[in-house]
Amino acid sequence: MASASVVRIVVPDDDPVALRGTEVEERLGSIGELVIHDSLAANPSELAARLKDANVAINIRSSSPFTVEVLSACRHLQHIAVLGVGVDNVDVEACLEKGVLVTNTPGHSTDAVAEHAIALALAVARRLTENDRAVREGEWARHPIIQLSGKILGVIGAGPIGRRMAVLGQALGMKVVAWTFNPTMQRTEAMGVPFVALDELMAISDVVSLHLPISDKSRGLIDANKLSLMKSDAILVNTARGAIVDERALAGMLQRGEIRGAGLDAYTTEPLPAGHELGSLNNVVLSPHNAAMTVDAGIRGLEMVAENIEAWLAGKPTNIIV
Repeated sequence: MASASVVRIVVPDDDPVALRGTEVEERLGSIGELVIHDSLAANPSELAARLKDANVAINIRSSSPFTVEVLSACRHLQHIAVLGVGVDNVDVEACLEKGVLVTNTPGHSTDAVAEHAIALALAVARRLTENDRAVREGEWARHPIIQLSGKILGVIGAGPIGRRMAVLGQALGMKVVAWTFNPTMQRTEAMGVPFVALDELMAISDVVSLHLPISDKSRGLIDANKLSLMKSDAILVNTARGAIVDERALAGMLQRGEIRGAGLDAYTTEPLPAGHELGSLNNVVLSPHNAAMTVDAGIRGLEMVAENIEAWLAGKPTNIIV
């Protein structure tokens, strides 16, 4: 572990700006030498160059790839402090082999992401973006819209965000069911709603909302077969990771009107490529993977990053991934 008096903390990816100008910047600067890069690295080689002399890397953007090649070039790196819950951009096995600590900030964006998922569901159900464009263009077409009260919300994932999503769904008057890989009695009690089989959830839900981390088990979980089980007037919401869903199959179903619509904040390729088929569909509401990026969540997440670094320097690391 580097001495607190000489520790070099590097932020390779503060773009858009999250840390610069905050109280946490001052807090981190009091720990040691703080270097902030206000742009994303153009490639892994540039990322490695920025981190060459770092003892601690604060990873703000999930687009920064902490691959084995990047890690091998960072001989002084001892701690990757991730702002966020997901660490799929970090090769955790390589970090384990190289003795690099990886920490995250669980819970900092629970409310933010769950609220965003509800907002996407409402936007699709009420055709908000479609109607907004029409009114701006001088049209006054009152298309049929639906309400969520009285409908069934299927929550896939029983972590903090999934649990919060269930609460918000119930507050809207929805009946909530859930699914998780490991539906234990403890999780059932924490969730406060019944667990059902995944196929049943897909078939009975009016809104299906994804709240799983990406893993070998969850990658491709919502494939063409699972999507085909959905009601023709159902809505899919994804604020988790794009790779959980067969994006091509989803786009095809949306184009053919086989489900009502989708609200998406995560994609297989990010940023979503220009001209992507999802971008041309009126029954899709898109956001740029920013569900967690509220001012409130950002402040709390940065505070947790600082706390994780301070705890590590004190020899008592917290929120450890590896």
